[in-house]
Amino acid sequence: MFWNVPNTLTVMRILSIPVFVGIFYFPESTLPLHDKNVLATFIFAFAAITDWFDGYLARVLNQTSAFGAFLDPVADKLMVAAALILLIELDRVGAVVALIIIGREIAISALREWMAGVGEKGSVAVAYIGKIKTAAQMAAILFLLYNDPLGPMDVRFLGDVLIYIAAFLTLLSMAYYLKAAWPRMKAG
Repeated sequence: MFWNVPNTLTVMRILSIPVFVGIFYFPESTLPLHDKNVLATFIFAFAAITDWFDGYLARVLNQTSAFGAFLDPVADKLMVAAALILLIELDRVGAVVALIIIGREIAISALREWMAGVGEKGSVAVAYIGKIKTAAQMAAILFLLYNDPLGPMDVRFLGDVLIYIAAFLTLLSMAYYLKAAWPRMKAG
């Protein structure tokens, strides 16, 4: 089943990336920075929710597909990479932190592809540490996109703390996946 509701949501996530990034290229006179922050946060939050929702719908409606299994993680990685690069440009995230997160995503995707090719895909399936990393990363990105105070809460500080936690968990989860794949890697 190539074209279904979950795959449509995934494609919508990918198509939202240029809109998400483009918001910050409007002139300040047309769209003040606070409004840009709010819109970008809303689009990213929508993408994060549809990421969860498309997987849920695929299972509930029995609309899983090889195309969806391929495209969903690609959409996730594109959205996170776009957000991190944008946050570097806005001077809200350091390049090293972004490189750690994006580099890990590329490395683990390649590792999973290789392991699937040698028939051991299950040994590098998504682990609980990866889910915690993703939650911290998504929350951090949302806070850093919003960037403005929210009542007494210092959103920027919270985003900074969470992005460093996400970077640490990124390295930890990469070590976990590499350890799981090491016996096969050693064997060649």
